[in-house]
Amino acid sequence: MVTNEKQAESALFGDGGAVAALSDGASIVLCSTVSPGFIKELEKRLADERRDLQLVDAPVSGGVVKAASGKLTIMAAGTDEALNRTGAILSALSEKLYIIKGGAGAGSSVKMVNQLLAGVHIASAAEAMAFGARLGLNTQNLFDIISNASGNSWMFGNRVPHMLENDYTPHSAIDIFVKDLGIVLHESRGLKIPLHITAAAHQQFLLSSAAGWGRLDDAAVVKIFEKLTGVNVEAKLPVLPKEETLKSLPPEWHVDPTEEIHRLEDNGVAKTLVVLDDDPTGTQTVHGVTVLTEWSFESLVQQFRKRPSCFFILTNSRALSTEKAILLTKEICTNVKIAAASVENIGYTVVLRGDSTLRGHFPEEADAAASVIGETDAWILCPFFLQGGRYTISDVHYVADGNRLVPAGRTEFAKDAAFGYKASNLREWVEEKTKGRVSATSVASVSIETIRNGGPDAVCQQLSNLQKGSVCVVNAASERDVSVFAAGMIKAEIKGKRFLCRTAASFVSARIGIKPKDAITPRELGIFGKQNGGLIVVGSYVPKTTKQVEELKAQCGHFLKSIEVRVDAIALKSEKEREEEINRTVELADIFLKSRNDTLVITSRELVKGSSASESLAINSKVSSALVEIVRRIQIRPRYLLAKGGITSSDLATKAMGARHAEVVGQALAGVPLWQLGPESRHPGVPYIVFPGNVGGNDALAQVVKNWSPPARPSTRDLLLEAERGGYAVGAFNVYNLEAVSAVVAAAEAEKSPAILQIHPSALKHGGLPLVACCVSAAEHAAVPITVHIDHATDKKELIETLEMGVDSVMVDGSHLPFSENVSYTKYITDMAHVKGMTVEAELGRLSGTEDNITVEEYEAKLTDLTQAEEFLSQTGVDALAVCIGNVHGKYPPTGPNLKLDLLKACIDFGVRKFNVNTEVRSAYMNALQTPKKDLIDVMSFARESMQAVVAEKMHIFGSAGKAY
Repeated sequence: MVTNEKQAESALFGDGGAVAALSDGASIVLCSTVSPGFIKELEKRLADERRDLQLVDAPVSGGVVKAASGKLTIMAAGTDEALNRTGAILSALSEKLYIIKGGAGAGSSVKMVNQLLAGVHIASAAEAMAFGARLGLNTQNLFDIISNASGNSWMFGNRVPHMLENDYTPHSAIDIFVKDLGIVLHESRGLKIPLHITAAAHQQFLLSSAAGWGRLDDAAVVKIFEKLTGVNVEAKLPVLPKEETLKSLPPEWHVDPTEEIHRLEDNGVAKTLVVLDDDPTGTQTVHGVTVLTEWSFESLVQQFRKRPSCFFILTNSRALSTEKAILLTKEICTNVKIAAASVENIGYTVVLRGDSTLRGHFPEEADAAASVIGETDAWILCPFFLQGGRYTISDVHYVADGNRLVPAGRTEFAKDAAFGYKASNLREWVEEKTKGRVSATSVASVSIETIRNGGPDAVCQQLSNLQKGSVCVVNAASERDVSVFAAGMIKAEIKGKRFLCRTAASFVSARIGIKPKDAITPRELGIFGKQNGGLIVVGSYVPKTTKQVEELKAQCGHFLKSIEVRVDAIALKSEKEREEEINRTVELADIFLKSRNDTLVITSRELVKGSSASESLAINSKVSSALVEIVRRIQIRPRYLLAKGGITSSDLATKAMGARHAEVVGQALAGVPLWQLGPESRHPGVPYIVFPGNVGGNDALAQVVKNWSPPARPSTRDLLLEAERGGYAVGAFNVYNLEAVSAVVAAAEAEKSPAILQIHPSALKHGGLPLVACCVSAAEHAAVPITVHIDHATDKKELIETLEMGVDSVMVDGSHLPFSENVSYTKYITDMAHVKGMTVEAELGRLSGTEDNITVEEYEAKLTDLTQAEEFLSQTGVDALAVCIGNVHGKYPPTGPNLKLDLLKACIDFGVRKFNVNTEVRSAYMNALQTPKKDLIDVMSFARESMQAVVAEKMHIFGSAGKAY
């Protein structure tokens, strides 16, 4: 479809034009807005071709959107033969097809009249909105009113929203109307009919084009009025500078009301908060609180009898249709009402905890709750949530984006397929969501000025004076603000006022006087070492989540395994394809988790929407149920489970894990709740990280995963420093083969002890790099801290080579040298090793006997001089020192070792942190080989078990048992 007469001329008769290429008897349909005279001239030229070329004059109306959907309005004119030839095509392209009598040119005549009206209506709509803005009217309200009054028109309703949004993405450009109204005025001159209004509108479009806006949407004609008068028709609230805006507010209330709230709680005056959480993320500011995932009468009575300040009921209603959410809310509130009535002297306040960016079933859930618990004095609306960067200032709800405060209605959250909205001003939001039942002017609000200047008493007074049945917005820009409001609300409740609250998470913690605490670490929950991998499940589709996942992969890709679940397969394809995709994911996840790899299960990132809100919810439900099935079928217990997104986290807790209740132990990160699932769940006590879709910066998810990833393989120095802090020693056990390596690791894991896998020069010569690789791999996969050490290296070249072999530490053995030479040699190697971050051990004193073909005669042996030891440590800078205390290399005599255990303990007290063990472990292995067994595997197993027992005994002697972390 071409735009104007010039383009039509070129397409038909220019170089390579269509007319020359058309076969005889072809039909030409011209849909452009052109003058009737051009059409008639074109028809004549085609007739002159004498090839039976038929012309249909068929201008259209409806723009790009209706063209794409085949719903154009077409005004067709031409000869009967031409119309008969093209009728089927025109019908397919149009929703409404009008046949205009009068031959070619008649269609364009009708289109001229249409464009006259369209152009005049757009220009007059712009003029009207600019006039309203100059009068000081709220342009959004003005549009809403005119849209329902006699001044409305189709163009007013269609174009003014572009003006209000300041969005001039071209659907029909200004220059189109410069052309079209120009055609109208040209024809009017020939017909000698004055078109004053059209001429004025044409001038507006000309001015706009001359200003450089010709290619913008035709609604941009309003910009002429804005430029001339300085008014702003745009209804969008401005983005504010965060730091400057917060600094401009009055100082916070000077007294922290938390202690007063605690006093009221302790005196039994404050009511129990019953928080109906529409997804699990509402616990993101509390700790030491119970979450129920079922709401039976018995469970609720049990909770009320404990007289808690608060408990949560996980409804997951945001994932439900409105009708189901209403029924569920009524059911829960009925049970709560009956259960509370059965417990003496218990009062409660219902809090409908919802999304801090205003998504959810409002007002439907509030209406449902009120229908059960009875009329309240006011609904309290408090979406402030500091950790999510949500502030309410002057009744406008803002979302922090860096150092900007963006009105909520301008964020991606407002475009939610199921719960979208336009208003950022919470008064207007209430009117929008209640469809006008509650007008914006009737909504009350507690201002920041009231909270910060008047404190709890001023809040109490305002709440007490509200008209019964009011809706009241709470402004807040800090947690102190919410605490002040909460204290005032409690005082109003003491006076007999009743409230129903719709809030974000911050209100709950403020209302029960919980103060933030540091993020919980795995160590605090007793999770140590490298257990099975952690499982991260991502179902949230908000842009922030996608960015966080990208950053997670960038920062943690070296240890994180990723499995993408195809949304089209689990939500749109056949049941067979859905099942295949689920099984594929489960199989991979079990393999990765068992291999101790943290594993990410993520839905494909292309958001699939339905044609309606209910269809979108249905797709979301299919995706969520597939994720539930995946986690339910995974057999390996994860080290922790992280669910990203509210719906995802709720379904995984209740349906996949079978949890009926959980304890909120704190947060894994600010705004990210951490639960421990109840004993009835599939994995009792497993840490469950509930990660909201809209919380944290781009690196927040990566930060949590890194915090909860297994500790990095420690260095030998780390082991010895930890031993220094704990006052114990670490055993270094010589290993020669796989059985010895696995025996040491098994003993260490069983006794929860650190250990060192030690390779003697002769073992290194025999086993080579495979033995080293075996030790390094075993250390990396162990559930306790284990390092690899090269022992008794006396050759400088050999020592330097070992620095490149991937081990954690080396022993520089210069004990055969005079003291001064030993110091010099040891210091040389130590300096080189420390550059690579390696730990260095040295020897002072000499052990007699033979070990691995290295013999020290008895006359050469000597005990370690404690005075020399202190000097040696000072001059060489080594990290560990091997000493001689009466032990010997090689096999002990029949009388047994003459170990001086009191001297051993004295050495530990003095600071010795490493003891070498070889002979007894070797003997256990050799003795095991002499015991007849049926199979080689049995021999290997018995030998490993025999060595493990010796290693475990030594760990207890050294005091390292139970000291793994």
